[in-house]
Amino acid sequence: MTRLAPRPATRAIIGVVVGAFFAIPLVSTLLYTLKMPDGSLSFARWAGLFDAKTAATLKPIWTGLGNSLVLCVVTVAIVLLLLAPTMVLVNLRFPRLKRIFEFTVLLPISIPAIVLVVGLAPLYLQIGRLLGTGAWTLAFAYGITVLPFAYRSIQASIDAVDLRTLAEAARSLGAGWTAVVLRVLAPNLRPGLLAASLLSIAVVLGEFTIASLLNRQVFQTAMVVVQKQDPFLPAIFTLLALLFCFVLLLVIGRAARGHRKARP
Repeated sequence: MTRLAPRPATRAIIGVVVGAFFAIPLVSTLLYTLKMPDGSLSFARWAGLFDAKTAATLKPIWTGLGNSLVLCVVTVAIVLLLLAPTMVLVNLRFPRLKRIFEFTVLLPISIPAIVLVVGLAPLYLQIGRLLGTGAWTLAFAYGITVLPFAYRSIQASIDAVDLRTLAEAARSLGAGWTAVVLRVLAPNLRPGLLAASLLSIAVVLGEFTIASLLNRQVFQTAMVVVQKQDPFLPAIFTLLALLFCFVLLLVIGRAARGHRKARP
């Protein structure tokens, strides 16, 4: 049976089209930040990030960015400490619940953010009384939002590894369940865990609706506030956020490749 593969020219065309789809908006945003009133290109606005005159204008962005980074840490902790062990438990001990669990976890992707806020608003009234109204409490809502993306990444690694055989082999050698999960299963699931962490960070940094409606200051809501004073600063920070996610992607890809090389 012959294997059908696209021709080099077809692959090149697809690569150019996909690359242009992502590159054109980024290049346009960069040129928007560089173009001066006289038509010349200059990095003066980028250098202005370190100017004392713009410190007051940038204060909401730094505050929102700090809150978003805290939310990234808490949301990733929810994914790694709650979702991942639950998925391992369902696959090992309760395989009959796998379809129901998958449907439940993937459900948030079909629910608009505004609907989630309507349902979560009464809960956040109680959370505000018990834990305060800090921005970090949004991690509970973000943990629900990132479930579909994190689930797919982790499940792909679970499908590629025979968890039952690894767990039974470790248990037969006297390892407890904590050691099985941390020292046997987690290293084999590391690519999926890293990908789930990256997707969670990307979702948290780009989320606006939930934070805005629940009146919390995060990176995206702060940029909307600053945009009313200086339209160029949000564009600059958008590019920096994309660069940050791209660097994270490279680090995660390198870590995953290093893991696969070391495993043989």
